[in-house]
Amino acid sequence: MATNLAHVAKDRGIKYFLVSFVDLFGGTRAKLVPARAIGNMQKEGAGFAGFAAWLDMTPADPDMFAIPDPDSLTQLPWKPEVAWVAADLWMDGREVEASPRIVLKRQLAQAARKGYRMKTGVECEYFLITPDGTALSDPADTQPKPCYDQQALMRRFPVISEICDAMIELGWGPYQNDHEDANGQFEMNWDYDDALATADRHVFFKYMTKSIAEHHGMRATFMPKPFANLTGNGCHAHVSLWDAAGKKNLFLSKSDDLGLSKLAYNFLGGVMHSAQDLCAIFNPTINSYKRINAPVTTSGATWSPNAVTYSGNNRTHMIRVPDDGRFEFRLMDGAVNPYLGQAAIVAAGLDGIKNKRDPGEPVHINMYTEGHKVKAAKRLPATLLDALRLLEKSKVLRAAMSDEVIDSFIKLKMQEWNDYTSHLSDWERVNTLDI
Repeated sequence: MATNLAHVAKDRGIKYFLVSFVDLFGGTRAKLVPARAIGNMQKEGAGFAGFAAWLDMTPADPDMFAIPDPDSLTQLPWKPEVAWVAADLWMDGREVEASPRIVLKRQLAQAARKGYRMKTGVECEYFLITPDGTALSDPADTQPKPCYDQQALMRRFPVISEICDAMIELGWGPYQNDHEDANGQFEMNWDYDDALATADRHVFFKYMTKSIAEHHGMRATFMPKPFANLTGNGCHAHVSLWDAAGKKNLFLSKSDDLGLSKLAYNFLGGVMHSAQDLCAIFNPTINSYKRINAPVTTSGATWSPNAVTYSGNNRTHMIRVPDDGRFEFRLMDGAVNPYLGQAAIVAAGLDGIKNKRDPGEPVHINMYTEGHKVKAAKRLPATLLDALRLLEKSKVLRAAMSDEVIDSFIKLKMQEWNDYTSHLSDWERVNTLDI
């Protein structure tokens, strides 16, 4: 029986609910619902005009209703009278096909029908910058190799500790916080879980981090490449498949050199087979391609992949195997839609299992200095336009996620690309004004 949100509100002193959904661009939308009305909202949903968000709808479409999922209920640690709850989108009595959370739930249902349960963890990197977005919030954070800088980390202790304490209170199991490879950049890690729970927490983590940063007079950004000379924001995903009960890791093999089972290699083969097509989803903004195709940064490395390869515990590859029974997918960046990103991994992985796709042999070299030696490795697209054209032709992702989802995403992203190309930049003026 579903949790009664009205009863929860009374028991926990919740006065308001943020009934929230994520659109195709990864933007978080919500209505603030008083507790007195949440009972009806749980049954009927909160009404929205779909055209007002990035969902490929028109002003003529009927109301869209966001029905809250009580399993996602998260009371705001810094404002406990408010609770956030993820919602699924419905219209005319049917689920909205291109609703990202629905897309993920359908992919997980596909996996469940085959006896699989995907568990994931994400590593969300972000910068703490000034409110106007033009500079780092900490002018003293200037080391050429700032990763793990203790002084810079502790200067931001009030923000980092508040976010970590909140995750502890929420029961997420945070286990480490660090200053990342760029000046002003941080990462916080918490326990892996079922993919839907991880995706919901990913959405909330971004909201929480931005909110707490604002309280401290700063701005948190997950933008893939906010500063040209610094390492960009990745969002690495750790992935494993388990049995239906969630007790046995089906990716684990103690007899394999990398600790992976045949099933894991087929899943991995599926992801690698579709990697170029997945870029538009994993790297969904124009700015994304300034991260994965970046020149060397001030720290000496971008830490971003540049080709479709995998290895053992080697961070220069698109996929690394850091431990037995799981792999780390390093392509996704901070702009990835938390639901579509996970859904695409499931879709590609299941295709790999179905078609017994072979990822080939692992490559044990430094891809940043010796990548040219791997002649057969597919290269990642150079721009969002290239990525969208590859996604448009993907039979695997169309079959798994539906034409409607892919076409809607491409249509809206092409509008964004066209808007970008019509913009006249300072670079163009400087370099071509006198030609």
